[in-house]
Amino acid sequence: MSTNESVFAEDEPWPELKLPELLSSDTLRALHANIESDWDFMRRSACQTAAGRALWKQVVHDPLAELFAGETFLKTIYEKIKKDRLNNAREISGVILAVRTLWFDSKIEAALSSSDGGGAQVVLLGAGMDARSHRLSCLKESSVFEVDFPEVLHAKATILEAAANSSDEHHHPIVTAKSLTRVAADLTEDDWLGKLQTSGFEPNKSTVWILEGILYYLSHSDAMKVLKIIAEKCNLTKTVLLADFMNKQATTLSSSTFHFYCDWPDELLPSLGFADVKLSQIGDPDAHFGLLQDPLNLFNKLRNLPRTIQTHPDDGTPCGRLYLLQASGSPNQTSS
Repeated sequence: MSTNESVFAEDEPWPELKLPELLSSDTLRALHANIESDWDFMRRSACQTAAGRALWKQVVHDPLAELFAGETFLKTIYEKIKKDRLNNAREISGVILAVRTLWFDSKIEAALSSSDGGGAQVVLLGAGMDARSHRLSCLKESSVFEVDFPEVLHAKATILEAAANSSDEHHHPIVTAKSLTRVAADLTEDDWLGKLQTSGFEPNKSTVWILEGILYYLSHSDAMKVLKIIAEKCNLTKTVLLADFMNKQATTLSSSTFHFYCDWPDELLPSLGFADVKLSQIGDPDAHFGLLQDPLNLFNKLRNLPRTIQTHPDDGTPCGRLYLLQASGSPNQTSS
């Protein structure tokens, strides 16, 4: 799809919210009730992200997303979308999740289709309710590892089991990856890499590391530890990192939730050992996908301001940015 091509007309009605019957089953009702009452914001964000993907089904084909999201998150974001459409908002709720998802999808496919990327391992750190191993055909030669908290992976497995046992073929989970391994681990603990290797991860094999929607929930020290561990793999094998970073102003949206930030991740990653680093912002040619037509929407306005500007000159609001980073390195490369 051309990044300049509009996906749908602005006056086109938004798809009606129709909850899958499976969400009303006793098993999934109880599970999602537990998620809403017992999980913290970081863990619940996995369901919120899934809801965004489910509701932007015009561009993200992810039948499992609505099951992972649950009724409450689906209804909440859907009502925000309805309100935005009614008010002719320049940015529709969830668009940033749709763009971010499509950006990661496209970069994963590009990394795996490159001459030296075929068959590379794929590791999703803080995988949450990600369903890429069930929907991306480019993973057919890759061993995929999903790393997250035990309770998140257990909830995910419960949902997938319910879907597999249902009569609803639309939601039947089919693994498109060569293999899928879930690794229960906490990225703030020092043993997550050991648990990953015990589960079959091969340190000397080419790997694509995915950190989507996770780094900013970590403390600065924990986030840097994770990034350094991945960067060290560049000394062993071809290593690709795909990650999103908030700048400092973005974390002010919720200082109690978001901790790690980096205003210049395109300088940080080379300093850690990545040789090739590219930064994109939402709305850039490779992070657009026909979803951000209005030149005056928030993301396009930010892109047109120097990254050094902290507050918007028009209204004084913080210039909160989400950076999308693609980085790579290998033993025969050195960072520039």
